Amino acid sequence: MSDPIGQAISDFYKNGTAPDILINTNYTEGEILPPAYFFRTWGEMPKIEKTAIKNCQGKILDVGAAAGSHALELQKQGFDVTALEKSELAAAVMKKRGVEKVVCADVFHFKETGFDTILLLMNGTGIGQTIDGLKKMLLHLKSLLNEGGQMLIDSSDIHYLFEEEDGSLWIDLANDNYYGEMDYELVYKNHSTQFKWLFTDLETLAKTAGEAGLNCQLIEKGEQNDFLVRLTLG
Repeated sequence: MSDPIGQAISDFYKNGTAPDILINTNYTEGEILPPAYFFRTWGEMPKIEKTAIKNCQGKILDVGAAAGSHALELQKQGFDVTALEKSELAAAVMKKRGVEKVVCADVFHFKETGFDTILLLMNGTGIGQTIDGLKKMLLHLKSLLNEGGQMLIDSSDIHYLFEEEDGSLWIDLANDNYYGEMDYELVYKNHSTQFKWLFTDLETLAKTAGEAGLNCQLIEKGEQNDFLVRLTLG
């Protein structure tokens, strides 16, 4: 299976540099993601990520941990954190960087329970891929939480992509397919992969969380239509 992000993370760790990852979607093309971004320090993290880390408590599960930046920061603060990552290459890099608990698995195959905080950052809703997939993911993660536990998850409302200069929209946001269900293609060197990736508005995330039996509390809004919420057992 092609793994552009994992390969880019592995190359950057080995060489200290790596070419950008190219991102094409059904709405955009030619965007880039520098592999160095996966290795950001506390000082380089966006405000929303810092707020999420500051709101962590107890035993933590970091879902989609990539190169382990969040897990390493939490570990440094003395937390018991498990880094969950399905990319074997990225998981190997985390171990080399000093993340003590690394599990290489898909989120739906991870069954360990007893967590007080489940962290899903870098557009955590994306892991669900679709609205139905997000609900399924939240129901699964809910079963891993201790009583009184929380999920901290971020996303972005991308409706601005469809606005004309006069404020009108060039697509119907009320059509059958939710506008935040995007088709993604990632390309790195000769590695490429295609998948769905989900961005949600706050109201849709709260509604989906509610259907999964979770309460949704807005913690912080970012500067680019992004936001962080806390989900707790209803």
